[in-house]
Amino acid sequence: MVFFSLLSYTTIFDAIQRTHRLRFFVSRYARPTAAPPDRPPHRSPALHYMWTSSRRVASLSRVTYHIRDIIRIVIVFSGKVVMYFIGIDIGTSATKLLLMDEKGSVLRLVQKTYPTCFLEPGWSEQNPESWWKAVCAGIPELLDGFDAGEVKGMGACGQMHGLVTLDKNDRIIRPAILWNDSRTRYQVDYLNHDVGRATLARHTGNVAYTGFTAPKLLWMREEEPENFGRVARMMLPKDYVNYRLTGVHSTDFSDASGTLLLDVEHKRWSKTMLSICGLRERQVPELFESSEVIGEVMPDVADALGLPHGVKVCAGAGDNAAAAVGTGSVGAGHCNIVMGTAGTILIPTEGYLCDKENQLHAFCSADGGWNLMGCILSAAGCARWWIEDVVGTGDYPSEEERIQESNLGQNGVYFLPYLMGERTPHNDPRARGAFVGMRMDTTRADMTQAVLEGVAFALRDCLQVARAEEVDVNASTICGGGTHSRLWNSIVADILGIPLIITQTEQAPAFGAAMLASVACGVYPSVKDCSRRLVHLKETVWPDRRIIASYQGHYFTWHQMYPALKGIYQQML
Repeated sequence: MVFFSLLSYTTIFDAIQRTHRLRFFVSRYARPTAAPPDRPPHRSPALHYMWTSSRRVASLSRVTYHIRDIIRIVIVFSGKVVMYFIGIDIGTSATKLLLMDEKGSVLRLVQKTYPTCFLEPGWSEQNPESWWKAVCAGIPELLDGFDAGEVKGMGACGQMHGLVTLDKNDRIIRPAILWNDSRTRYQVDYLNHDVGRATLARHTGNVAYTGFTAPKLLWMREEEPENFGRVARMMLPKDYVNYRLTGVHSTDFSDASGTLLLDVEHKRWSKTMLSICGLRERQVPELFESSEVIGEVMPDVADALGLPHGVKVCAGAGDNAAAAVGTGSVGAGHCNIVMGTAGTILIPTEGYLCDKENQLHAFCSADGGWNLMGCILSAAGCARWWIEDVVGTGDYPSEEERIQESNLGQNGVYFLPYLMGERTPHNDPRARGAFVGMRMDTTRADMTQAVLEGVAFALRDCLQVARAEEVDVNASTICGGGTHSRLWNSIVADILGIPLIITQTEQAPAFGAAMLASVACGVYPSVKDCSRRLVHLKETVWPDRRIIASYQGHYFTWHQMYPALKGIYQQML
């Protein structure tokens, strides 16, 4: 009875609010020429007083907002009603769709895979239509057995930097060039050397990397001028999905940060960078904060997907920014590590911060703030390459069991994890992987251990840059496929010298996207509050003080290897 009463009151307050807003508009902009009667015959003095006074109508509107919010909170946390939110993660190999209720319980996860095209060495492309087909196939499966009418909002995140181009009719011009595509080495050299790193940093807070979007635009202008001339809109991967849902061309600040077109400090498109890339501002999407509503699912799309009308869609975020939300790494003093195919370390900062040498990315966060982010191009990808492709087994636990705990911090073999070049802090697409220190008595276990340690050393390279900027990192959350290995978690904790916190929800990016949707729908007042309420810790991996000291020396030895090989890498390609 209380439940229905609360719902009824909520409905009444919403109706009152809409009515009074309309009357406020009429009273202000369309006042009658003749003075109204003192009191309409069928209204009480109290109602007439509210009806005719714009100031009091505005006050009532604010009051109804507060009352409605209080009622909503009571409903949500009393367990009397269920609201659903969908998080969509547009990944490189698959799209993951997650269904979450208003309390943060993950109810179902659906995954839809699709191919990546490698036309030439170093090229990586996908058809954006594949992402949309994955969403269309995944949402009905996600909602099967649940009341789809209770879906209130959706949020998307995804692979950053990818270039999606649309013509004047919003048709796809060419396959999207992905984040891990390295065809733009010459364009990166032009931006960093001819335009100049200082100029780029001044206008964007970053320097050019092969993965970023701006070099891809320059490549397209130089190598495919006909296609470039047809570009009416450029978008990022998750933004294309949002466009298909809402018809709105949008992006958020976190994802836009990785284009090298955004003035990250001032949160606006850089006119200088747009000009360098041959774009006008009408060709780039409108900017939003991640938790802002960009529109609603279009009625025909909602009908096709089995969704109710009026589902709100938020701007969403880049995958790493969404993962930070999904692990509770919101606001200064936090840190999140993603151990996926690539590896990232994201450190929220107190205001905008750009490191002196631009060795890390200065990006916007999904909570409205900023962060420093390091990215290594091969993390769990290194483990997969070594164990599956080289060793020839998919039995990861057995390979790890070969590693003796007594050998941690004592391994004489080192591995440079640059199988796809490297982003931060070296910004060297020519870098390559290497084993160093092998002897006649080196075992398979030694080399497996070296691979795990090499990835952790590369993450520490990024962390050292942040620490040089006096950014304290005393602990970090960690997520991604690599966290399934307890041994690897321990190695990373020992090499970084900090505790690592594993959260209950493994699919942090999709979870974070769903959380952003709940904020957009007004269930939570802010991303920070939502994160505080919904993220729960599973376990903490503590570093071993005895091993930390050993790894300290090993790190400094490993750290000298890339500079020693850099010149050779330049000669190889």
